[in-house]
Amino acid sequence: MSVPVSQMYTVASYILQQKLRRRKRYPFVLMLEPMFRCNLACAGCGKIQYPAQILKKHLTVAQCLAAVAECGAPIVSIPGGEPLMYPDIDKLVTELVKHRKYIYLCTNAILLKEKLHLFTPSKYLTFSVHMDGLREEHDEAVCRDGVFDEAVEGIKAALQRGFRVTTNTTLFDGASPLRMREFFDEMMDLGVEGMMLSPGYSYSKAPDQEHFLHQTRTNQLFSEMLSKPKRRWKFNQSPLFLRFLMGKKDFECTPWGNPTFNMFGWQRPCYLLQEGYAASFQELMDGTKWENYGKKSGNEKCRNCMVHCGYEATAVDHTFSSLKGFAETVSVSLSGKL
Repeated sequence: MSVPVSQMYTVASYILQQKLRRRKRYPFVLMLEPMFRCNLACAGCGKIQYPAQILKKHLTVAQCLAAVAECGAPIVSIPGGEPLMYPDIDKLVTELVKHRKYIYLCTNAILLKEKLHLFTPSKYLTFSVHMDGLREEHDEAVCRDGVFDEAVEGIKAALQRGFRVTTNTTLFDGASPLRMREFFDEMMDLGVEGMMLSPGYSYSKAPDQEHFLHQTRTNQLFSEMLSKPKRRWKFNQSPLFLRFLMGKKDFECTPWGNPTFNMFGWQRPCYLLQEGYAASFQELMDGTKWENYGKKSGNEKCRNCMVHCGYEATAVDHTFSSLKGFAETVSVSLSGKL
């Protein structure tokens, strides 16, 4: 596993504080969407299917910072859309660094090389580059040839300037376990800090509805990919979440762990579903009927979801909920055996 010690300490301290306060529900990562606009139109994405008048809008830096303060999570993920198209992305990142928030700026890296001069390397800033496999698979996923090579050049440029870089991979039905293992090798050869993995979610607005993974297929794919992992592979996420994807753990979703804020407000109940918005974070937490979501709820929309924004927080919470959970996490992290 690959997460800097300072970040692990910050997150662990934060979670232990929540445990001491006996808080049952608390945020782990804020998903902050300053805008939805993007320079790609991926077949599996449901975030860019808004009318043109919505895609032209964006949050102000002040609105973003107010949401960060209101939520209080130690990590801020900035997805989109493509956040490097956000006109004030440099100002937003600078302010978040001042507040000592760990930032994962999620990007397809098409604009990364030309935008790097806007940023200063920091332990608080990570460019999380969307890479859905090797060249052929990635370019097919993003529906444009040449994007893989552009992303690789962006990664190289960022690493050369001393930035933290991770990759973020979404997997769909038809993915080859062997090709993915080759992809892991290639990303490690590039020198990225770590890799994040997740099965895709069937956004109702996504153009491609045929290739989303169901639970059984997710377990099969991740088991084949991650069995006998190479010691050189570094994953920037909870090892228990990866074991969950392999079918070795049975977790329930904690949608409040990764709350989403965008131009409409606090999205109910999570980053993936849009079933209304709350005007404040407290209203989101207190006014959402959480029992209506997750696999145990019987909600059809949640039946096959195993996405990181619902279950990564569960895995991390499990680590700090008992000595057994903590020991398991430590054991897997040290051994490298999932």
